[in-house]
Amino acid sequence: MGRAFEFRKARKLKRWGNMSRTFTRIGKEITIAVKAGGPDPDMNPRLRMLIHNAKAENMPKDNIERAIKRATDKDSSDYKEIVYEGYGPHGIAIVVETATDNNQRTVANVRSYFNKHGGSLGTSGSLSFMFDHKSVFHIKPKEGMELEDLELELIDFGADDFDADEEEWVIYAPFEQFAALQKYFEDGGFEIASAEFERIPTDYKEVTPEQREVIEKLLERFEDDDDVQNVFHNMKED
Repeated sequence: MGRAFEFRKARKLKRWGNMSRTFTRIGKEITIAVKAGGPDPDMNPRLRMLIHNAKAENMPKDNIERAIKRATDKDSSDYKEIVYEGYGPHGIAIVVETATDNNQRTVANVRSYFNKHGGSLGTSGSLSFMFDHKSVFHIKPKEGMELEDLELELIDFGADDFDADEEEWVIYAPFEQFAALQKYFEDGGFEIASAEFERIPTDYKEVTPEQREVIEKLLERFEDDDDVQNVFHNMKED
């Protein structure tokens, strides 16, 4: 297995402290997807996948329906997806994905977190070369098919890393191939457990236990912010 597998193993840090935070994050994604592609899951593949992810997280049906309705409510917040990049203490590269209805508030908060923890906010795109933006699909093994056969099938989609156990196969492919892969799996009768986007480091930075403690305080501060959807970094785990 390659970097993607290492990245997956390394994600031990708490991303969402409780169930309500997870529901809030997914709810924002659903609202954004509806505004972009409409409220009908049959006609909106991204919404269809997000609803699937929500159900996999045991998100109540009422929450899902409220998120969809929120997108069509004229008085509701208009969320924008904004990505911030910067360096944390000890030179750790950090990418912060947000969904916000107030960019001024969000950028001020993100900048203050960096500054207060010995880091600095960079310019947009400044760290893009340090992370590969990937589509990640978790699918159930299909009867009569070996993972090696699937790997050959997915060469044309640019899939370049695979992980497998008895319960699921994980496929990593370029970000822009998400819709094409979703269609391939759905048309092929595969059971998709979940799907998301990840930013996988091209390299990892070694840190001492003392440095790790300082860095994790900053990462936790980001993750406690309601505007933050995801946080990625290149700190190597133990």
